[in-house]
Amino acid sequence: MSSSANIPAPRNEPILSYAPGSPEREAIKAALKKMGGEVADIPIIIGGKEIRTGKTHDVVAPHNHGHVLGRVHQADGRLVTQAIQASERAYRDWSHWKFEDRAAVFIRAAELLAGPWRQIVNAATMLGQSKTIFQAEIDGACELIDFWRLNVNFAEQLYGQQPLSSPGVWNRSEYRPLEGFIYAISPFNFTAIGGNLAGTPALMGNTVVWKPAGTASLSSYYVMKVLEAAGLPPGVINFVPGDAATISARVLADRRLAGIHFTGSTGVFQMLWKQVGERIADYATYPRLVGETGGKDFVLAHSSADAESLAVALVRGAYEYQGQKCSAASRAYIPQSLWPDVRDRMVAMIKDIKVGDVTDFRNFMGAVIDQKSFNSLSGYLDRARKDRGVTVLAGGGADARKGYFVEPTLLQARDPKYRTMCEELFGPVLTVHVYKDADFRQTVKLVDTTSPYALTGSVFARDRDVIDYARTALRHAAGNFYVNDKPTGAVVGQQPFGGARASGTNDKAGSILNLLRWVSPRSMKETLIPPTDYRYPFMADR
Repeated sequence: MSSSANIPAPRNEPILSYAPGSPEREAIKAALKKMGGEVADIPIIIGGKEIRTGKTHDVVAPHNHGHVLGRVHQADGRLVTQAIQASERAYRDWSHWKFEDRAAVFIRAAELLAGPWRQIVNAATMLGQSKTIFQAEIDGACELIDFWRLNVNFAEQLYGQQPLSSPGVWNRSEYRPLEGFIYAISPFNFTAIGGNLAGTPALMGNTVVWKPAGTASLSSYYVMKVLEAAGLPPGVINFVPGDAATISARVLADRRLAGIHFTGSTGVFQMLWKQVGERIADYATYPRLVGETGGKDFVLAHSSADAESLAVALVRGAYEYQGQKCSAASRAYIPQSLWPDVRDRMVAMIKDIKVGDVTDFRNFMGAVIDQKSFNSLSGYLDRARKDRGVTVLAGGGADARKGYFVEPTLLQARDPKYRTMCEELFGPVLTVHVYKDADFRQTVKLVDTTSPYALTGSVFARDRDVIDYARTALRHAAGNFYVNDKPTGAVVGQQPFGGARASGTNDKAGSILNLLRWVSPRSMKETLIPPTDYRYPFMADR
């Protein structure tokens, strides 16, 4: 399937500064004030109809957990079945839409988000997920706009991949949507991920049952409303908040399941994979399983690295959005010769970091997402303070009286296999292991073998031979590999994102590779002048 439509040239959305006196700063302040004074009534949306069950879950601001932002209605098994049925009905029409017509929906959604909906989605992301305006802007606005815009161009490229035709034959490839529905499961930490997990399969002609994270229900709901405003037909994406186990049990039991698009924990994805495997004979087709899961992302420094840029990268990489990015720097390996300078610079920056309500633009950090996360991180910090061989160099405090606040924390661990060097914490805690300068190559091996994950990692060095050695030796240790930069901040179309090992299927969101998973190619051969004699020339007598 190809398109002759004049698709707009791809471009990444510019990041607004929100500097004092800027129009966008005034706009987001107004949106925050309005949204902060409301309690949103967030429905289930099935087949374009809003459904309110009366059984609700409170959405609160993590930095002020007494502030209820909304009440999200919870779907039960019966409504999940209705969502699947609505997907099936919508599929009959949507899967046959011309590509340019489907593309038009997402191009318009991107423009709506870049314009009148920008500060609505940003405000929801700030309040509901405790992101600063900068973190909300690069996520809820720019990244999601980029997904919707650039995926259209990736799709056009994919449809343009056509086979050769020999004389008398016309060969074509049709990139069909999968046969069935897609189950999209999105996490709390990125608004853009929800819009992409549901939106990418839909762009390719599929229909979707979308289960958003409960703690991100507010921003996810507004993303759904943007898509509706852009002209997405009823039932193409069905918005189904609720208990994850209840929804998944019903979805995975349906023979029409054609794929799962997932971002979340490694354990949950492995459980879903296992359940699909146990039912594999019951499905109408083999479901596509696409997942981006956990990470234990590293920063490895060589003695030739620049101490100042390394220290800044570690602070930004570890503590932006409270360390709740899948790509956040969580373990670092620094040579003895650099460590005193890097340590002192980091401690000074950490002491300068302000933590608090994200509506106060002076704050660099907000709160972690919920009580469960807070309790887990507090447990790690309590243990670190007691363990020999671990030094708390900065931070280490936690206070949940008003919000789920955890201080930016820097630990130094003598043992490179200490638990916070190995286990995913998903919070603002960075553990450093200091190694002897001469042990760089052994440390590279340590980086590769310490964690089961392989999502992101970075190497700091000015020696080119060192960079080349590390890049080769750590070839499978990170799906996104950075040189002299923090291991976060992948941009759609520039650094396709995803990792392998326990970090997922590495299907690279933000590239054509991800779109390939949501189509089922059909090869078609048309013979222009069919033969009229069964016999071949070699069969002649002479």
